[in-house]
Amino acid sequence: MDFSLEQLHELVTVLNKTDITELTLESGDLRLSIRKSETKVTSTLPTPIALSTVAQANVIDSTSINPVTYASTIADSLPAKKLIEITSPMVGTFYRSPSPDDAAFIEIGDTVKKGNTVCIIEAMKLMNEIESEASGKIVEILVENTQPVEYGQVLMRIEAT
Repeated sequence: MDFSLEQLHELVTVLNKTDITELTLESGDLRLSIRKSETKVTSTLPTPIALSTVAQANVIDSTSINPVTYASTIADSLPAKKLIEITSPMVGTFYRSPSPDDAAFIEIGDTVKKGNTVCIIEAMKLMNEIESEASGKIVEILVENTQPVEYGQVLMRIEAT
């Protein structure tokens, strides 16, 4: 199984658009592992490999491919509790604060009440305030400030109280 640089780039691009956090492909003595992390997409390849030197260098140094970044995941370490997902009701740009100079609406660990504004989604030059769907504690923020979001994409999770 040989991968071209273009195929690897396309694979990483497709993965960045999904909620999949880890993918491993194996064929013969080739093992390709791609994992989304807080700062970059990492890939590991064993020796010997079937890729060209140029493709190998680009897979290992994948910071040149637009990595998806995620906030720290607190929810994974919590006991099974009721988590409410706040999703994007539209395609647009995610903003954590009302303006660049203002503080974020919420931070991980903050307590919110149902109806509190938790972020803004800009769509077609209109700023749409997104409100909390439940009262509880913010345990996870999955989107970086100014990042584009898709309809239905999970923005954050709340531990319901």
